[in-house]
Amino acid sequence: MSRHQTISEPRVATPSAAPTRAPQPTTRRPAPDPLPVPPAAPDRPSRLHQLIPRSARNLMAAWGWWQNPTPLPPSAHLDQTLAVLERYGWCRSLDFSPTGRMCIRGAQTFLEYTGHVTPHARARAVHYMQHSLWADGINMPFYAWNDLPTRTFPQVQTLITVSAATARKNGE
Repeated sequence: MSRHQTISEPRVATPSAAPTRAPQPTTRRPAPDPLPVPPAAPDRPSRLHQLIPRSARNLMAAWGWWQNPTPLPPSAHLDQTLAVLERYGWCRSLDFSPTGRMCIRGAQTFLEYTGHVTPHARARAVHYMQHSLWADGINMPFYAWNDLPTRTFPQVQTLITVSAATARKNGE
């Protein structure tokens, strides 16, 4: 028996009956903007800072004898409020507890007293918190919402974070 080797044509698959699709070009999505770095929680003011009334500090700052911190816009104020609550602790039903913990309003008062926010920017931040609560169907002041017995710190964090994001989206 002899073997015959023949050179055969390469085998080709029969074409499919399905229509062919053109390859989709790969599109690169732009990288998301980096998250803003929240301002650090300030230290408690020195004893001298606490003894001098705010009006006197502002007058001395106008004369160049005192350096007040730069006031923050509402979005950064809300971020800093959250940083204060994380650093010093969160509580219900008291602006400032005997152990040094604060509620949301207490942290805002602390930041306003130390010059980190103006009364107008604080009012705008409160507006954003109230708007966030209203969007969730809650019709009560944020400080009353903070004092509810079922309130937890993660819920407070969520409120402040969502409010800060809304303020940032609106350019504040």
